[in-house]
Amino acid sequence: MNKPLFSNAPAGAVSSNERPRLAFIQACWHRDIVDQCKVSFLDAIKEYGYSAGDIDLFEVPGAFEIPLHAKRLAQSGRYAGIVAAGLVVDGGIYRHEFVAQAVINGLMQVQLETGTPVFSAVLTPHHFHGEEHVKYFREHFLVKGAEAARACADTVSKLSALVAA
Repeated sequence: MNKPLFSNAPAGAVSSNERPRLAFIQACWHRDIVDQCKVSFLDAIKEYGYSAGDIDLFEVPGAFEIPLHAKRLAQSGRYAGIVAAGLVVDGGIYRHEFVAQAVINGLMQVQLETGTPVFSAVLTPHHFHGEEHVKYFREHFLVKGAEAARACADTVSKLSALVAA
């Protein structure tokens, strides 16, 4: 087990009131796929000394709604980091690239305006057809959840060290 990045104490030795709180926002479109990111994130973040009680989970209808939710959470001052997960696919009605770009730009704007780091696990496949892609992205979101946990824990720790210095 890794040592928590936000404390010099061994994992599990930090009291819950000392641990930074994190928020995880999930889009509900393609929930069966995106849920894998949440599951993986919650499992992996434990390696950095966090518990499930340190994470607040939020759901929004789709990826387009994530940036505003992230901004409100960041403005609350309760969270040291915010993770966003969603899957934007080409549904044939609009160009999914525009939605994906708006979401990513919005998330970047939130972190720059508020100083709260925001991590994106919002994926945009070029092609998404049939069960083969569903299986692939379920597995891929497991990887992305663990990557988001590592990036979040590391960044929160490093930003905290900058403030303490």
